[in-house]
Order: sequence, then C-alpha cells, then structure tokens
Amino acid sequence: MSRASKITLGLATGFCVFTVWGVHYMQWAERESMYQGVLKDEARMAEKRKLQQQREAELQESIRKRAIYEAVQKVESSSSAAPQ
Repeated sequence: MSRASKITLGLATGFCVFTVWGVHYMQWAERESMYQGVLKDEARMAEKRKLQQQREAELQESIRKRAIYEAVQKVESSSSAAPQ
C-alpha cells in the first residue's frame, strides 16, 4: 500500500469516526433538551394545580361565608328585585 493510500484511508476512517460520534452527541443533546421541556411542563402543571386548589379553597370559603351571612341577614336576589 502506498503512503498516499494509507493517509487517505486514515483520514477517511477518522472522518467516519468523527461523524458517527458527532451524530450520537447531537442525539444525546437533543434528548436532554427534550427532557428539560418535560421537566418544565411538569413544573408548570404542578403550579397550575396549586393555583386551581387555591381558587377552589377560596370559592369554598366564599360559599361558607355567604351561607353564614344569609343565615344572619335577609338577602334579596338582585335579579328578581328589579326597580320599577
């Protein structure tokens, strides 16, 4: 084998190895990036659930207060008591 063919074979092999390594690295980086998106979505959904539970608790508190006030005071519905 001539010296030029050995150099060509070495360079071609090195290029192929570098290409395969590069593709695997890119796949790994993309997979990590996608996983970070999943983590962000889970955090966003947890925050959303927390806010929903807080709103539900506020609604229940409001309903409880309204029941107490209606028991103490006479309340007329604003929709049925239209001024004439």
